[in-house]
Amino acid sequence: MADATAHSSRIDGYASALLDIANTEGESVDDEMYRAAKALNGNAELIDVLSDARIPGERKQGIIDELIGNRASQVTVAAINFVVAAGQARHLGDIAARLAELAAEAEGDVVAEVRAPLALEQDQLDRLEAALSKATGRRVQVKVVVDPSVIGGLVAKVGDTVLDGSVEGRFTELREQWG
Repeated sequence: MADATAHSSRIDGYASALLDIANTEGESVDDEMYRAAKALNGNAELIDVLSDARIPGERKQGIIDELIGNRASQVTVAAINFVVAAGQARHLGDIAARLAELAAEAEGDVVAEVRAPLALEQDQLDRLEAALSKATGRRVQVKVVVDPSVIGGLVAKVGDTVLDGSVEGRFTELREQWG
């Protein structure tokens, strides 16, 4: 139990520090950091490399710059480099998720992680935020994770609540109904 508390406290500490840095820089990096961290975290070999203490920090920074340097703000790249340099690459996804939660809480919102087979257009995001806000009774900030394993539809997670609107989820529901 103490290990879980220490882990949670460490995640909170890094997320709070990154939020403070982003606020100082006048940038909102939680969404960009979330997407980048989830993408990096989805590659186990890459996380192994970024976590390997034998690989020099400059090389790790070069890898991150090469992968996301042109796709993210300098603040986001610096934040990810900071987490990796601190030896927390394996916790990058957790730190980014907590950063998004803290940023949303500061605005009185909650985070919804939405897994979709493709990136969503802004009008789709707006409609999705409105629908999830209505369903949960709270203002929602949507964080989209492109997940090709979701075959059609979406899977949204708000806190402990999972709303499965994927084709696979609907088939599973039908199978359960038909026994």
